[in-house]
Amino acid sequence: MRRLCVLLLVMVVALAGCVQTQKSIIKPTPTSTQTKWTPVMGQVGQGRMGRGRTLINSSGAINVQNLKEFVYSVKAGNLTETEKEDLMHMVEEEKLARDVYLTLYEKWKNRIFYNIAQSEQTHLDAVRLLIEKYNLSDPTEGKGIGEFTNPKFGELYKKLINEGSNSLEDALKVGAMIEELDIVDLKNCLNHTDKVDIRTVYQNLMKGSRNHLRAFVSQLKMLGVNYEPVYLSKEEFESIISSGMERGPTT
Repeated sequence: MRRLCVLLLVMVVALAGCVQTQKSIIKPTPTSTQTKWTPVMGQVGQGRMGRGRTLINSSGAINVQNLKEFVYSVKAGNLTETEKEDLMHMVEEEKLARDVYLTLYEKWKNRIFYNIAQSEQTHLDAVRLLIEKYNLSDPTEGKGIGEFTNPKFGELYKKLINEGSNSLEDALKVGAMIEELDIVDLKNCLNHTDKVDIRTVYQNLMKGSRNHLRAFVSQLKMLGVNYEPVYLSKEEFESIISSGMERGPTT
């Protein structure tokens, strides 16, 4: 009987040691203190960008679904006539960029035009989110390549295609000029509104345009061409080109 008790005691001690050993080798799951994207909070009633929500990538393409969720989380205000006019202008200007790049891709088969045209489609869709939200009439609806409601854009499209058809170098310069023009116009539009949803869209469009400008200028440098800005000041242009590609949420 005594031998049985001793045996049982030995087994209990051994089992306890085994459990203790198992506990000692189980490491707690590390808790990361960093996230890929920092959550961006608006003021009360002005919308919220949740953790991990990407609005734009380094190629300048906008995540339209994530942007839509943010735009519709912001309470709609009353638009001024200038704000309406700016939205009408920017939706056609984004279509202009897309249409020119698609046409120049067909001409030169250079991948940069195709890739940026796809990005410009997301820019076009981003402005359309605001047009839809504020129940405005979309001037680009049903329009084909090179077709515009505002005749100014129709004339500009033809001019840019003619210039870009001369050579690949000229086509890349056309791309850079379009992005410059986009940046200038978006800055003007930002000065005309204090609405968080509209400013968020414009700020991300401008970030994408800066990325596109960097891409076109980089391609020109590979051809041995130093691009000179047309619409931007020399200082602002150099500041953009000397900085890296941008990405992430902007509110």
